[in-house]
Amino acid sequence: MADSSGKFGSAEFVVIANRLPVDRVVAPDGSTTWRTSPGGLVTALEPVMRRKGGAWIGWHGAPDEKLRPFTHQGLKLVPVHLSESEVVEYYEGFSNGTLWPLYHDVIAPPAFHREWWDAYVTVNRRFAERAAKVAAEGAIVWVQDYQLQLVPAMLRELRPDVRIGFFLHIPFPPTELFQQLPWRREILEGLLGADLVGFQLNGAAGNFIRLVRQRVGHKTHRDAVYLPDGRVVRANAYPISIDAAGFEEMARDPAVVARAAEIRESLGNPRTIVLGIDRLDYTKGLRQRIRAFGELITEGAVHPDDAVFVQVATPSRERVDQYRMLRDEIDRLVGRLNGDVGRIGQPPITYLHASYPREEMAALYRAADVMVVTPLRDGMNLVAKEYVACRYDDRGSLVLSEFAGAAGELKQAYLVNPYDINGMKQAMLDAIKAGPKEQARRMKALRKQVMENDIDQWANDFLSELAPATHTKRTRPSREQ
Repeated sequence: MADSSGKFGSAEFVVIANRLPVDRVVAPDGSTTWRTSPGGLVTALEPVMRRKGGAWIGWHGAPDEKLRPFTHQGLKLVPVHLSESEVVEYYEGFSNGTLWPLYHDVIAPPAFHREWWDAYVTVNRRFAERAAKVAAEGAIVWVQDYQLQLVPAMLRELRPDVRIGFFLHIPFPPTELFQQLPWRREILEGLLGADLVGFQLNGAAGNFIRLVRQRVGHKTHRDAVYLPDGRVVRANAYPISIDAAGFEEMARDPAVVARAAEIRESLGNPRTIVLGIDRLDYTKGLRQRIRAFGELITEGAVHPDDAVFVQVATPSRERVDQYRMLRDEIDRLVGRLNGDVGRIGQPPITYLHASYPREEMAALYRAADVMVVTPLRDGMNLVAKEYVACRYDDRGSLVLSEFAGAAGELKQAYLVNPYDINGMKQAMLDAIKAGPKEQARRMKALRKQVMENDIDQWANDFLSELAPATHTKRTRPSREQ
C-alpha cells in the first residue's frame, strides 16, 4: 500500500505491538508528557530503530482518542486508536478472555464469543493497514505477541515486499487445547503470513508446525512450512531475556543498596526474606505459593521470627471478572494466614497489591534471600532472570516452577511442580536452609546463563535469521528446552 503519491513510508524497521513503549504523564498543571515504559523490549530494539529510522506502532492506552504520530526521545511512535467497545471485545475479550487462558493450559476456562472475534479481526486489520503505510519498501516488520496474530497475513496481502517476523511471548498450546478454538485455522493462517515465527520454547514451535500440517494441510519439514506459492515459513525457539547488565548496574547503585537495607529493617531484620513478584494473574500460582509458605509457618518448620514472605502482586486487568475474583481470594487467604499465626506488628506474610518502579524492584531483589517464582504456566518469566541478574554477590536462592519457560535455562534453581504443595514446601525449606557454599554454587551457574544470554542476544538472534543480510550473525549457545 502506497500513499497518494505512489511512495511507501520511510521506516525501514517497524515494530508492531499492542501498546506503544510509552506511558502518558499528566503534570499538576494539566500538561501532558510521555515517559518510556519499563521493559526490556524497547531497550533491545531501540538501537536498531535509531540506526534504521524505525517506527513503533501500537495503542497509546486511552480509548476513543485518536493521536497523530509523534517522536519521543528520537523514536517515531505511531498510535493506533481503539474504541471503548474494542478495548472490551478485542483486548479484554478475545485477547485476554479467549486466547490468554487457552494458551495457558486452560487454567481458567476460555470464552468463545463471535463478537469478540469480529473485534479482533477489525483491530488486527487496523494495525496491518497502519504498518503498510509506515513501512519503507523492503522494510523489516516485527509483530509482537498474541493480540496481533492475524497481522502478518493481513500485512503480507497489502505489502508483499516487506520481510515479516512474528514473536509470541506467551506459551503456544498443544494440539489438543488449540483445537478448541473455533477460529483455529484463521489464527494459523494469520501467523503464516510471517517469514519467521518465533516462540519461547522448542516445544511451542513444534506444536505450531504440527498444527499447520494437520489443520491447514501444508507440507512441513522440521522447522519449515512450505506454502503453495513457494514461500517458506520458519518456526523456531528464541527464549527471551532481560537487560542483565542494566539490572546488575542498578542493583549495585548505592541508593538501591541502602533501600534494600531499609526494606530488611522494616520487616524486622529476619534471618530470611522470601519474595514473590508477579502480575496478579491466575496463571502465576499465587494461591499455591502462599498456601505452601503458610503451612511451613503453621507446622513449625519455619518460625515467623526467622522468615517472612513478601508478595508483590502488580494490578492487572482489573476490569475482568476473573482478576477481581482472584484479588479477593488472595486478600482473604493472606488475611486468614496472618490472623492464624501472626503477631502484633509481625505478620508472616506481607502482601502488596501495587506497582513499583524498577529501582524499588531491584532493591527488593537485593533484600530477598529466596525468590519464589512458581507460575502454573508461563511463556518465559523474566522476574526469575531479573532476580539472578541482581545477585552479583552470588548469594540467594531461586525456587522456580518447572512450568515456566525459564526452567529450561535456569537449571540450577530449585525446580518445583507448583501443583505439588508438599514438594513446593520442601523446595522452599531447602532454599531457606541452604548455606553460602550451596547458594554460590547454584547462583554462579544461574548468573552465567543470564548474563551471557541477554535481551540483546535474543533480538540479534531473531533479526539475524529474519534478515541475515542486514544483521551480524552471532552464534547461539546450545540450549536444551
